[in-house]
Amino acid sequence: MNDIRRTILWVIFGFSLVLLWDQWQLHNGKKATFFPKPEVASAASGNAAAANNPVASSANALPSATVAIAASPGQVPSSAPAASAPTPREKIEVETDVLKLSFDTEGGSLVRSEFTQHRDLVDPKKNMVLLDQSASRVYMAQTGLIGGNFPTHKTAMKFSGERTLKDGQNELNLRFESDELNGVKLVKTYTLKRGSYVIDVKHEVVNNGQASVSPQLYMQLVRDGNAPEGESAFYFTFTGPAIYTDAKKYNKVDFGDIEKNKAEIDKTSTNGYVAMVQHYFASAWLLPDGVQRENFVRKVDTNLYAVGMITPLAELAPGQSKVLTNQLFSGPQEEKVLESLSPGLDLVKDYGWLAMLSKPLYWLLDQLHSVLQNWGWAIVALVLLLKIAFYWLNAKAYASMAKMKAINPKIMEMRERLKSNPQQMQQEMMKIYREEKVNPMGGCFPIMVQIPVFIALYWVLLSSVEMRNAPWVLWIHDLSAPDPYFILPLVMTLTTLLQTALNPAPPDPMQAKLMWMMPLIFSVMFFFFPAGLVLYWITNNILSIAQQWMINTRMGVPPQFNLPKFK
Repeated sequence: MNDIRRTILWVIFGFSLVLLWDQWQLHNGKKATFFPKPEVASAASGNAAAANNPVASSANALPSATVAIAASPGQVPSSAPAASAPTPREKIEVETDVLKLSFDTEGGSLVRSEFTQHRDLVDPKKNMVLLDQSASRVYMAQTGLIGGNFPTHKTAMKFSGERTLKDGQNELNLRFESDELNGVKLVKTYTLKRGSYVIDVKHEVVNNGQASVSPQLYMQLVRDGNAPEGESAFYFTFTGPAIYTDAKKYNKVDFGDIEKNKAEIDKTSTNGYVAMVQHYFASAWLLPDGVQRENFVRKVDTNLYAVGMITPLAELAPGQSKVLTNQLFSGPQEEKVLESLSPGLDLVKDYGWLAMLSKPLYWLLDQLHSVLQNWGWAIVALVLLLKIAFYWLNAKAYASMAKMKAINPKIMEMRERLKSNPQQMQQEMMKIYREEKVNPMGGCFPIMVQIPVFIALYWVLLSSVEMRNAPWVLWIHDLSAPDPYFILPLVMTLTTLLQTALNPAPPDPMQAKLMWMMPLIFSVMFFFFPAGLVLYWITNNILSIAQQWMINTRMGVPPQFNLPKFK
């Protein structure tokens, strides 16, 4: 039974890591394969074309309109009708204390967002860029009107307003105004605030024509299907559209499902948001609750996809105007900020299928950071608190291991003596367990109970943007990046092997070999994991070793190192 017990323990350990790995990928729309390669669509031609004309063709219909409209119902036009006097196209560069933004006077669209407080993952000397319109990336926020020959995101607009948030100034207002099309004029006003990644957007629609009109306002995020630069090959996080409604909650949509027209979303709602999500960062269009909207996802062009909302503006008689105010978020997934903006927006920070455990763990980690002022030490302190919380369970497991270790010589002698009679060997083994009052499965249950908690903590550390560029000590300057000198992974491997050496050796030689090989195999991937994750695992190992040593000593079982015996 001892060898069975040891096998079960290693199966639990191995299965938990594989489950952690594969379930994370499945939850994020990836194929559940160990060490899979990310499938990145070839987009050289598609991106180049999209950069010049990043819009849907008229054949790509949106969901059906919520009110009757005059022409092309539910479609975002590929280009605007010719204006009487074309306005020169211009990129408007705007800067606040945390943002550098670029707007295009064609449609007044946001075509670039740079975060001055966050470094690029590939080149730490550069700022992080999320939205972009370049040869390597297409990712923009667009709005416009449908339901007739009205201004769209392809319509030329005139800009007015300041371009830099000055000292002592808390707000920056940018105004984009279109010419009249069929008597309808669209005015977009963006309000940027100091220290904020949220942009207030006011759409004012004016009917100066001779007839009533019923325009609808669309808001969309357009992005290519490529993985973010610098994404690790050893773990994967979701990249793509997401839609939230009270009815269906948080719904991620894989680019592949859009490509195959298999995306299933909640199309009509009076609440929620649409977003484009990637590791650490997100963009989202937010409408006030109670406003009717239709949600959509669609393929725009080759390797180019959109997620958005359409909302009716009601009928406008000649001389009437309508104002709709909403918000555009484009920034880091800071949980407390996201929670304050809209219900469910914090879910873009993806904790996977153990969110109910991950959220309180993040809260506790954040509280520890507020005291210690260092995310690395906060990780160490959190693992210590978890070890204290699970002390009794761990003590039961290690006590069982210590008892097994104490009777292991007797088991080994009996197995050697009765190796030709397996049935009698099993009977004698059960007799020894009864006489010594040892439960060979006693160490399994406490470990199984803790697995979900530590998987949840894994996701907290993997998804928290606070770890980006956060230093710990000495050479660790970024807890979200791998250790540049591989010191932490080496320490983790050594502590794992030490823990293995302290455990009772399985009687079966093959199991003994697996017992030593599995930690080495699983340690390989930690050489490429973020330093914060490796630090958490090292801390857990060291505390486990200390507790195991203490319990063994207390029970009169002297610490012994069961070194491998490979032949």
